[in-house]
Formats: sequence, C-alpha cells, structure tokens
Amino acid sequence: MPSNQRIEDYALIGDCASAALVARNGSIDWLCWPRFDSGACFAALLGEPEHGRWLIAPADSDARIERSYVDGSLILVTLFETGDGAVELVDFMPPHTHACDLVRLVRGLRGRVAMCTEFILRFDYGAVVPWVERLPEGGVSAIGGPERVVLRTPVPLRGEDLKTVGEFTVGAGEATPFILSYGPSFQPAATHRCRARAARNRDLLAPLD
Repeated sequence: MPSNQRIEDYALIGDCASAALVARNGSIDWLCWPRFDSGACFAALLGEPEHGRWLIAPADSDARIERSYVDGSLILVTLFETGDGAVELVDFMPPHTHACDLVRLVRGLRGRVAMCTEFILRFDYGAVVPWVERLPEGGVSAIGGPERVVLRTPVPLRGEDLKTVGEFTVGAGEATPFILSYGPSFQPAATHRCRARAARNRDLLAPLD
C-alpha cells in the first residue's frame, strides 16, 4: 500500500554526492546512488514500499518517536520508546572519494526492545528487481545489471516475497550495526575493504557515546 508519510516527516542524510530521505518510522524511502543524478534504489517516496525502501523500527508500531541531528552534522538520531524500553537509530552517510556507504546503528538505551528490518532494494526507480544472495560472513549482496549493493549486518536475514527481512532484539548498552555499500557488479565485493570501512564508520560515532 502507498506510504502514509508526509513530506515533512522526512529527514535528510547525505555524503555531499548523494542523499537519502529517512521517514519518522525509520524507513529510508528515497536514495539515488552513488550520485544525486543516479537512478533511485529506494523509491517508495514516489510509489509504494515494493518500489524500494529500508525499514528499521521497533516491532511495536505504537512506539513514541523523537528525532534530532548531532550538532553541526547530518548524523540523524531517531529515538524510539516502547513499553519495553528505548533504543536510538543512528543514520549517516560518510563523505567519500570512491566507496559509498550508508551506516545504520541501533543502540539500546533502556530495557530490551524487539526490532525488525525490511530491506526492499529496487534499482532504476523501482523497475529492476535485483538478484539477491546471502553472504557467508553475514548480510546479503544484491545485483542488478552493472550495479551491486551489499548489506552487512550480524542480524540473521531471510528472503520473503521478494524482500529481505529480519528480527532482532537490542538491550541497554548493546549496539547492532548495518552497513550498506554500493559498487559496480563486475567487481567482486571486497570483504576486507568493507570491514575496514565499517570499522572507520563506527569510529565516527564515538562523539555520541
């Protein structure tokens, strides 16, 4: 069904070469990658969830939501509070020269909160359904023509109705990372390079601790 988010419900994150729009409910509904003039791989903003989106949110749909940016940055922090506790979702896109990353980190603040994720990648404004395979080190790789997007996370993921979904729980003091990376499909996904970038991206979050 169509998105019920208003345009004012979206916040922007970016890396000076592209930008993503993140809804209050934790869904990335728009992203042109790797440049502003590239085709969108998440396009639910203009259509429906099946045209591409990436949701990370509490399983409790009645969670109370607050959002803010870290001072002087495009690091977006979304606070979800449920009857079981509180978590924050940190979203940002590090500036880059060659490698493109989108980082999402779920951090437990209080109690223990059940979370879910729904990853629907569609290249070319929702027109291209990618070939998705599970990675042995965790996460998935999605290929559509010349484009590849790799999602790395310790959360167990599974395919369901042309979507990638997963459930996880975050307790106080715990953190669960999601690293999304873009690159050409004719080059192998460089695991060691992505791990190094992931470590660097985690370091960028140090001021939030």
